[in-house]
Amino acid sequence: MAIIHERLEFETEGKAQIVEITGEIAGMLAGTGLRSGIVNLFVPGATGAVTTLEHEIGVCRDFQELFEFIAPEGRDYHHNRRGVDANGHSHVRAGLLGPSLTVPFEEGELRLGKWQQMVFIDFDEVARSRTLIVTFIGE
Repeated sequence: MAIIHERLEFETEGKAQIVEITGEIAGMLAGTGLRSGIVNLFVPGATGAVTTLEHEIGVCRDFQELFEFIAPEGRDYHHNRRGVDANGHSHVRAGLLGPSLTVPFEEGELRLGKWQQMVFIDFDEVARSRTLIVTFIGE
């Protein structure tokens, strides 16, 4: 059993930007030489999240609008009252979705559904440099 740690670094624009990362993760997997196991993605940060969805403009917009409905930007958040910044909604949205995702792989291929892609969502208000910790466990 092998455990391989990688990092995926990229720039984001914020404002619930959805970044499709399946190709990058598949490329990393190919570079490991592993054939069977799992890959775990982890977001080290409080305003980003990872999940799977169909990375299609309509689905992405629906997803963004859902989070605006659940945790609207203009709401009075306790976090914002502290006066440090005004991104309380960003923290709530990221917390709802979560900082990690695990996907199996077999025969050196990610086992995603036909319309399923791995995505990172940047819920923060400003552009950022982001890093995902990518851990492959397998043989």
